[in-house]
Amino acid sequence: MSMRHKTSAGSRAQGATGGLQALAAPVTLIVLIGVWQLVCSAGLIPAFLLPSPVAVVKALVSDWQLLAGHAATSLIESLAGLALGIVLGFTASVLMDRFETLYRAFYPLVVLTQTIPTVAIAPLLVLWFGYGMLPKVVLIVISTFFPITVGLLDGFRSVDPDAIDLMRSMGATRLQIMRHAKLPAALPHFFSGLKISAAYAIVGAVIAEWLGGFSGLGVYMTRVRKAYSFDKMFAVILLISVMSLVLMWLVGLVRRIAMPWERAERRARR
Repeated sequence: MSMRHKTSAGSRAQGATGGLQALAAPVTLIVLIGVWQLVCSAGLIPAFLLPSPVAVVKALVSDWQLLAGHAATSLIESLAGLALGIVLGFTASVLMDRFETLYRAFYPLVVLTQTIPTVAIAPLLVLWFGYGMLPKVVLIVISTFFPITVGLLDGFRSVDPDAIDLMRSMGATRLQIMRHAKLPAALPHFFSGLKISAAYAIVGAVIAEWLGGFSGLGVYMTRVRKAYSFDKMFAVILLISVMSLVLMWLVGLVRRIAMPWERAERRARR
């Protein structure tokens, strides 16, 4: 067999393997949903304890307009808190990278913010700031601030010191070093932290809404829970999961746009 045929066969085999790997997650999800439906249809678990997937979809469709309004509120809170978390995280990481004293003084406090459960903070924020959007945004900022700050700091400090010394010897300013050396090195860490923060943002908004508010998916969940409408509870959970996945996908899309060299490297390895 010629080298060309071997290469072609290897490419087809890699393509088939890649296709099977891409189908693994959807097939697993479909199987789990099928088992769930069979268990509910067979009556092994009472419907008031575990509604079937069909009942969940029906609840989602029947309450779609109401859910859309609540989802819009939660999404606005999440995006506002995530944006503020990015700004504060970027500012804090740049300052801590620039000034070692600030790093030693505030980094332990940044870590400390993640040791306090958000469920414990939420009632205090509602008590201090009322039932409007502000306590929700503050809780989301607290939840999203840590992954972004730590990711950027790790990226800034991963740059080879010899490369920085070389740039300084060539007359580069601090801003040029940040732009051409530290920021490109920090982008993978930043987007990894941002993907985590995007999921935290939706969850943080819902947790804050549980404890008080006028609109939002957390408020809706509280109402249907009191009415024992667990099919609607599962419908909200499904909607929250979809919103989180969409935000994470958008972060991945922005990463591909902001870091085109990653695609070039992957193509080169193939």
